[in-house]
Amino acid sequence: MTRVRVTAPRSVRAGGITAGSATAGSVTAGSASQGGSAVTAARLAAASREAAEESDAGQVFVRSLIRSQLRLGVVVAAGFLLILAAFPLMLGLVPGLAESTIMGLPFDWVLLGAGIYPVVGLSAWLYIRTAARNESRYRDLVGDK
Repeated sequence: MTRVRVTAPRSVRAGGITAGSATAGSVTAGSASQGGSAVTAARLAAASREAAEESDAGQVFVRSLIRSQLRLGVVVAAGFLLILAAFPLMLGLVPGLAESTIMGLPFDWVLLGAGIYPVVGLSAWLYIRTAARNESRYRDLVGDK
């Protein structure tokens, strides 16, 4: 048995389905009875993607996508941590805020308990939206639709 280094998702090659791809094989068997147009489209898309990744320009595009996704992750994480660090600073710098209560609960507990969840949700929403936009730009550059 030989070792295989996986560098990308399973794909359909021009000569057939890659080894170990049971799901692609089942799609091929089901699509073959329907004329094989879905298989042909999948093969063409995979072949164009692989050709783009193997060329010098394609490698530049992939590296650019990886860098942009990494940069996005770092920016979102840093922004989240900055906002999280601002909560205790606000409580320490504003006099009397830490001793105040809302409906009988200490303000700092309410701030951390209810105020952090919208920040987490907003961070996740921004990350997903921007990551999808980065991937869409990559697909436009490579030519996949």
